[in-house]
Amino acid sequence: MLISRKWLQQYVNIADLTIEELADKITKAGLEVERIERQAIGSNLIIGKVITCEAHPDSDHLHVTQVDVGERILNIVCGASNVAVGQKVIIAQEGAELKDITIKKGKIRGYESEGMICSLGELSIDSKFLSEEEKNGIAVLSSEAQVGDTNVLEFLGFDDEILDISLTPNRNDCMSAFAMAYEVGAILNREVKLPHVTPYFDHSSTIKVEKYSDKCKFYSGQKIDNIVVKESPKWIKELLQASNMKSINNVVDIANLVMLETGQPLHFYDTSKICGNTIYIREDQRDSFIALDEQEYEIHPGDVVIRDAEKIIALAGIMGSNDSKVEESTTSIFIESANFASECIRNTARNCNLMSDASIRFQKGIAKQATQVALQRAVYLLKTYACANGVEEVVTSETLQEEAVTFTVSVASMNRLLGTRFTEEQVMGVLQRLRFQPQQAGDKITVYIPYYRQDIRMEADIAEEVIRLLGFDDLHSTMPMMPLTAGKMSKKQALRRTIKNYFVHQGFYEALTYTLVSEQENKNGIIALENAISLQSPMSEKRSVLRTSLLGSLLECSAYNHARSIKDVSLFEISQVYEKNRMQERMALVMQGELHCSRWQKLHMNADFYSLKGLILSLLENLGFQQSRIRFVENTIDNKHFHPYQSACVYIGKELFAIFGKIHPMLQKEKDLPELVMGEFILDVLMNQKTSKIKFEPISKYPSVQQDFAFVVKDTIKVGEIIQTIQKHGKIEKENVITNIEVFDVYRGEHVQQGYQSIALSITFQSATHTLEESDIQILRSSILEALEKECSAILRS
Repeated sequence: MLISRKWLQQYVNIADLTIEELADKITKAGLEVERIERQAIGSNLIIGKVITCEAHPDSDHLHVTQVDVGERILNIVCGASNVAVGQKVIIAQEGAELKDITIKKGKIRGYESEGMICSLGELSIDSKFLSEEEKNGIAVLSSEAQVGDTNVLEFLGFDDEILDISLTPNRNDCMSAFAMAYEVGAILNREVKLPHVTPYFDHSSTIKVEKYSDKCKFYSGQKIDNIVVKESPKWIKELLQASNMKSINNVVDIANLVMLETGQPLHFYDTSKICGNTIYIREDQRDSFIALDEQEYEIHPGDVVIRDAEKIIALAGIMGSNDSKVEESTTSIFIESANFASECIRNTARNCNLMSDASIRFQKGIAKQATQVALQRAVYLLKTYACANGVEEVVTSETLQEEAVTFTVSVASMNRLLGTRFTEEQVMGVLQRLRFQPQQAGDKITVYIPYYRQDIRMEADIAEEVIRLLGFDDLHSTMPMMPLTAGKMSKKQALRRTIKNYFVHQGFYEALTYTLVSEQENKNGIIALENAISLQSPMSEKRSVLRTSLLGSLLECSAYNHARSIKDVSLFEISQVYEKNRMQERMALVMQGELHCSRWQKLHMNADFYSLKGLILSLLENLGFQQSRIRFVENTIDNKHFHPYQSACVYIGKELFAIFGKIHPMLQKEKDLPELVMGEFILDVLMNQKTSKIKFEPISKYPSVQQDFAFVVKDTIKVGEIIQTIQKHGKIEKENVITNIEVFDVYRGEHVQQGYQSIALSITFQSATHTLEESDIQILRSSILEALEKECSAILRS
């Protein structure tokens, strides 16, 4: 944001401060002044009049001149081609400091030269404000220039000092000179006097507005007749130059000036070039138009445009069309003062690669009330400096609703928040300086936020305003308050660590795979979550969705290794899976080939259903889950990915914990995989379940008894049911004396009736308190056989 000293001086008295002092105070209040610029550089300058000018005898381009500077006449050798007798010119006298040189007396090809006749470029004036003649020769001043006047830069209108202020994203209000004046007034605690604006019109409007887009929040305009397009007054041109804008004519300059003053962009249309008497705001157009920069731009649906009955006359909030612009022949204009959605302007400006001063302001957000302040200010300036009359009533798209923001704060809570000891008097003073209209009632202060301060919405914002204006001198050094922690892992972290260590010690490798997967892979997930989250702008289709299952990623790893002839691969991964409003902790693993192998010892542990089941059971026991709480049941949930006869579901209590087993042959073929076993585990189930404390019992010193049984049962009876029945009835005086049950044979064939099977088990009996007698064993056998016959229809095989 560029703001000049002259501009601020119109609203706030800063005459007693140097530009460096002012910059320091603004920076300390939170708005960093990045640099201080001066419009022109030059000391010891004076206005002179050329009284003689002769060609230098030894040069084809030098001139020997005499210049009257009031009290004396200077001899100056000048190389400019446009120097002539009678001109009033700028003289840099001996000792003058310009941008890169210091002027000294000397002789040039035998002729004494006591100074230099300057061009505007030599005073470091920006070339964008200079004509071709001024760029190529010395500056020739108007007849109003007074010979001997040393206030040369002031006469030229280039004596201003400019602050380049870096605004934080929340302070878009300071992109207007009015708001910046309020800010400086609050910082210095001085009165601010802004131009007074009031609504004005002569007669009712002949223009109508029809809005067909919600991206236009508010639209207003006013038609003015009988304007005169001419050169702008000197003060307007100077203020525009200080803001790095070139003067065009009084009407266009007023539009730019009001935007700089209020922060609200305006657009002026030549009404003679508008077809019909209705302005339309639409976003459903597909067209092209030539803008004021004479470039053609494509319009797509979603871009908000302003149009008349026949054509587009503006790309809303960005730039007007070339065929509705104000020219020297213009006598009637329509002023547009509107408010557009910032995201809409941002998208359109980016798509068109067209950034303007207006679009930058709309993208940062502007209050709706600014539209009327800007409109009233523009009408006043047009009446004053463009001879305007015949002002019509303001036409709007809807009634402008006041959006007042008010809330209560307290000094005590702000001091707690800031760590300060500000008094009520200090806080009230700051709120009054900021024009927040504070009203005190007891220990509460009600504040009313001005429309242009859209960054103030809660008490913490008020606290920030107080501390930045009163300064940090009242901020006392205190030790930070930090809660003590036990310095240990959380329950979830400890569970993760335990599981990782377990599988690493069993010979597995931990894998880390991409969280983002393709849409197709996500649909093919295993016990997948339902409401997947898709990226709006994915880098590729293969990485477009947050995964809802882990196992697919590990199967890709297995396929990668298999393709490179790596046969024995055991991998696991612990990560989150995601759906809308929820994430879940999961683990997946795959085993192919051999998990353990020692050819010397002839030891082989193959990756099969039973080895994986044993690993799962051992893990759960290590975590404190008793076998009585763990159920392995037939897999009826997923027969698409798992082999229907070599897979199982694991339940802890009534909650599904995992599905594991051999890969389905069709999936194996599809992904070009070897035979492998795999599983997906919901670790959140472990987090939600309470584990039993692991109890250690002494080894019984009494002998054990082992007996084998063979039962004939129906094919539909599961071995697990038989084992549970045996465990339930293997007690003597409430002591469970069955220490182990091992299935060693399952037979179906000619010696067993069709539809039945023979299951052989070895049962170990052992008491921790006494030696089991033959009678004890007999009682246990009878109890078990009776229970199996009753509950499982099992018959002891002879």
